[in-house]
Amino acid sequence: MSESTSGSDGAVELSLRERKKRATRQRISNVATGLFKARGFDQVSVAEVARAAEVSTMTVFNYFPRKEDLFLDRIPEAVEVLSGAVRHRAPGETPLAALRRLSLELRDQHHPLAGPNDAFPDFWQVVIDSPALRARAREGLEEIENALSDTLAETAPDLPDPALAAALIVAAYRSVYGTTARRLLAGERGEGPAEDHHVRMAAAFDTLERALTPA
Repeated sequence: MSESTSGSDGAVELSLRERKKRATRQRISNVATGLFKARGFDQVSVAEVARAAEVSTMTVFNYFPRKEDLFLDRIPEAVEVLSGAVRHRAPGETPLAALRRLSLELRDQHHPLAGPNDAFPDFWQVVIDSPALRARAREGLEEIENALSDTLAETAPDLPDPALAAALIVAAYRSVYGTTARRLLAGERGEGPAEDHHVRMAAAFDTLERALTPA
């Protein structure tokens, strides 16, 4: 059986096998997240996650090469989504315009990658408490930056310095995200932090446009 088929509208439909694989991956991640939140990342072994998820330890590692990826499981998605927005942008659309459009789409979808929400403190407290997770989060930012740099180099030949552009884009995301994160960790809740996050994200894109648009 093929991994995917095309529906009558041209959209890609996942095969039953692929849907089952994704469901298994999500179940393992959900179980691991619950255990890590309850007991702390360093106090839970991969074998315990496997038993709770009713799979083998080998199956866990087939889906998640590193224990840290069980918790920070959206790093590959972030790499794919951000670099994909640049790579598959509309004709005539600039990379920054594509990323700005993506940020609005993620916001409208209430996607976790759109920014921190009220569930953020419980999740990120686990990361803060674990040196291994903090290190993996930093690596994740590097992976995103490298993927963006490569994609910009391939698809935006007029951009003078793709590596610098990617570094500035990731720094802008990180700055806006970090400000919102600190507010939520300090106890703020409700619509205020989320609204301010999107306002600051828009301002960050304005700044990036000025910095990266040739004179």
